[in-house]
Amino acid sequence: MTRGGLILAVESSCDETGIALVEDGRRIHSNVVASQVAMHAAAGGIVPEVAARAHLRWIVPVLDEAWAEAGVGWDDISAVAVTEGPGLAGSLLVGINFAKTLAYVHGKPLVPVNHLEGHLYAAWLADEAREVPEPIFPLVALIVSGGHTFLVEMRDHLQYKLLGETVDDAAGEAFDKVGRLLGLPYPGGPEIMRAAAGATRHDVVFPRAWLRDSFDFSFSGLKTAARRTIATETGGQGTSTGESPLGEDRVAELAAGFQDSVVDVLVTKTIRAARAAGARSVVLGGGVAANRVLRDRLAAAAEAAGMPLVVPRPALCTDNGAMIGAAAARRFEAGARAGLDLDAKPSLPLARR
Repeated sequence: MTRGGLILAVESSCDETGIALVEDGRRIHSNVVASQVAMHAAAGGIVPEVAARAHLRWIVPVLDEAWAEAGVGWDDISAVAVTEGPGLAGSLLVGINFAKTLAYVHGKPLVPVNHLEGHLYAAWLADEAREVPEPIFPLVALIVSGGHTFLVEMRDHLQYKLLGETVDDAAGEAFDKVGRLLGLPYPGGPEIMRAAAGATRHDVVFPRAWLRDSFDFSFSGLKTAARRTIATETGGQGTSTGESPLGEDRVAELAAGFQDSVVDVLVTKTIRAARAAGARSVVLGGGVAANRVLRDRLAAAAEAAGMPLVVPRPALCTDNGAMIGAAAARRFEAGARAGLDLDAKPSLPLARR
């Protein structure tokens, strides 16, 4: 049997309803995502109950579109895969129960997948727009998103050693919170990147938390420094989404300073960890991996260190079903199966120290 054959993969860990059909963990036949960003923008963040209800609304139409794009049927499917965690409990349960029903009705094996493993295995997905080489072992991967920021070493498939993780806020969470402080729309990460691109001066320097020789990350102090700077410059007035007393130029300068601090720490620690591990390649994944500045700087640093960077195109960095299908192929090949008692694991880790 080929590696997993054609897998139908379901992703619903947070606020994206994603279903994909992926062959052998690499070729994408379809990858449909229904985003809830606009729905949560007014609240400035994800409302778990609203997210779960939206998954219920969109999961069947998303499946229908995925079938239509792929042009295949149930006889072509080897297994059904689904994210079991980590994520929001209500959102996870929608996808899990949907996938369990599909697997039961159509007599297909059910493969549970760790969402974080999905972000990592997105690096193995082929890209029709450009040739993407498979990562070379041993490797070090930086996974950075709204809820997670960590470094992991891989000596082979499905083998993980945790090298470092955030001790407080994840990088994506810090982007969202500082974006809100700057009066930028939700989600903050893409908006800060866009604002920073317009900066004509780069003299704003925010602190970097190096945590001595550790590979761990900390962004809480950076977030506090940004809050204090913005409060000082606005006379304590603060900002609200879409309304900033700072002016567009100053918002751009502060956004650039904040982004530089985050990217500097992420890139420096990743390359240091890769050298320490004797890595032959570096992988970047997670929603924040869509940040163009992070991608470019890490690529340059990895190349200078003699290690190629493998990073999916931006659409495959954010939550989607294809990444779950990529990881599921390896899990399916390794014999991973779940029964109808599969439950959500909101705090499921990828690896422990």
